[in-house]
Amino acid sequence: MNRIDRSRRRLAIAAAGLAGFVDAAGYLSANSYFVSFMSGNTTRLGVDIAQRPAHAWVPAALIAGFVLGVTGGAVLAAKAGMRRKQAVFSLVAGLLALAALAHQAGSEAAMLGALVLAMGAINNTFQRNGEVSVGLTYMTGALVRMGQGLAAKLMGTGGEAWAGWLLLWLGLSAGAVTGALGWTHVPWLALWLASGWAVMLAFWATRLPPSEERRA
Repeated sequence: MNRIDRSRRRLAIAAAGLAGFVDAAGYLSANSYFVSFMSGNTTRLGVDIAQRPAHAWVPAALIAGFVLGVTGGAVLAAKAGMRRKQAVFSLVAGLLALAALAHQAGSEAAMLGALVLAMGAINNTFQRNGEVSVGLTYMTGALVRMGQGLAAKLMGTGGEAWAGWLLLWLGLSAGAVTGALGWTHVPWLALWLASGWAVMLAFWATRLPPSEERRA
């Protein structure tokens, strides 16, 4: 987070909020499986294999879909060049709209498929040298970096960036609360709101200074 400018930090926090929103909605609709948190699905896979093997295909399919989403998003990001962020957010918005349509049609499997593809793709938004520089759907690394930054701050050896990682985590957490409330009270509208959120992020990305695009 300390390697990107303030405007991109804000965009990253807002995108993490979207990821939290979608993951909470997916979690509530999918028997406590995740559409963005693959560490959790990997644990669920292990538990299901050990305790109820007939259900193990569910987390396995979600993990495979997430990887497919990352792969597709990475190809799109590479082809989009300087317009990477706009392209990725537009893809995510389209997939979330498909998920909303699938939900209205009563197809939970199609909905979850579109959600997990979207959450895989969104991780290609922030890249440096072709690799993810800011993970938007998983926060373990952010919390580790925050803790390391706090340690450096206490020892007087730096650590100024710890607050940025905290804000990223708070963004995802706030999004998760909002997504849970949305799915609980207006499930027919929640995924449309998520799609609109992604559209706004795509527009926001067009307002970023072009000279900074290669750095993040």
